[in-house]
Amino acid sequence: MDLSQTAQATLLLTSYFSKPQVAAEKPLTNTEWGRFALWLKNKDNTPADLLLAQPRELLEGWHDSKVTIERLIALLGRGHSLALAVEKWQRSGLWVVTRSDVAYPRRLKSRLKIDAPPVLFGCGNKELLNTGGIAVVGSRNAGDEDLQFTHALGAKAASHCTCIISGGARGVDETAMLAAMNAGGNVIGVMADSLLKAATASKWRKGLMDGNLVLVSPFYPEAVFNAGNAMARNKYIYCLADAALVVHSGTKGGTINGAEENLKKQWVPLWVKPTRDTSAANSLLVNKGGTWSAENIEQLELSSLTEVTPSNIVKSSENQNDLFSQAADQPDMFSDVIREPEPLTVKHTNAESQSVLDIEPEPKFTYTDTDSEEMQQTCEAAVDFYQLFVKELLRLAKDPLTVEEIIAQTHLQKPQVAEWLKRAIEDGHIKKFNHPVRYQRLRL
Repeated sequence: MDLSQTAQATLLLTSYFSKPQVAAEKPLTNTEWGRFALWLKNKDNTPADLLLAQPRELLEGWHDSKVTIERLIALLGRGHSLALAVEKWQRSGLWVVTRSDVAYPRRLKSRLKIDAPPVLFGCGNKELLNTGGIAVVGSRNAGDEDLQFTHALGAKAASHCTCIISGGARGVDETAMLAAMNAGGNVIGVMADSLLKAATASKWRKGLMDGNLVLVSPFYPEAVFNAGNAMARNKYIYCLADAALVVHSGTKGGTINGAEENLKKQWVPLWVKPTRDTSAANSLLVNKGGTWSAENIEQLELSSLTEVTPSNIVKSSENQNDLFSQAADQPDMFSDVIREPEPLTVKHTNAESQSVLDIEPEPKFTYTDTDSEEMQQTCEAAVDFYQLFVKELLRLAKDPLTVEEIIAQTHLQKPQVAEWLKRAIEDGHIKKFNHPVRYQRLRL
């Protein structure tokens, strides 16, 4: 893999490269990384700046009782372990995306903000990470009737070109994913453990080979099952989707905890399938704000799950601010701006040539209803307008420009310019300066 220096530093500070050792410094948690990344931002630095021979000078002024300078330096000094781990992951078909990469899911950034995982490990088609779809979740011990519904739901989603997002666990998760995958549909699996094993498992081989499956995990690829990780990954399942459907929930466990967290944080509409299992907590989730879905798969309209917004869901226009957000005319994507990438070279012990982790271009948006050709053309046209804006911006922004100067040159409305500037930063086309706020193209 060729990893930018930003990606290298992020991996060094936030990831394990082997099974945890008792005496070793622990990588930063999402929360710790958020605090430290904000401090870097305020100093007008990026993680790439930490890859210096002596980073201690740059870290002067950093004070945190848990994230000490000594801990940071120890983590940054694991370059050899990183190189060995990257080579192993590469041989197994795994790849890595960090928040600085174009392929990183936009939905995770916008919904989780600084709580979005700094690193995602994965295998399969990265482009699927930004397609959205329906999160299908449920218990490991769901009954036959609910599993039959789940299987039919996965197949129906495939026929309607709607991606299924789930957690890969036995029961509802696995049933929905396999049904959709085997029917030729797109599938995103968010794994809580054993990603390395899943990458070579026979049950997922067809989807990985055909390009309609991606398996991702924010955890060390060889991590064994851990209840805490299983609970933590639920938020990523919801935040990668456009809507969620709970097929069967117990009164305890990951399904109900994840659904309740989604209702509290209001990420996506939560739909709940009626079930005949009297011990299930489905009705409890409806009482807490979920909405009953159709019980019969023939009556279930997939488009209604994403088009109809229950009253308890905050619309996307009602943004929740976080430490990285600014006013609409001053988009700030500090952790997603990469300077000139400098590759990490992995020395192989054999004669195999090194492969390159390509940064994929953003896929065009496609409308999930195959019958709505007019809407699909409209979406594609919108993407083309953005590309035209980027082309013009790269021409104009040889020198730093303010928002007002860009508006004057392009004759676009301020909200549209703000939105496209934010996306252009995400895509790595431009960089942002503060004090005053200006934008300039990255060196070509």
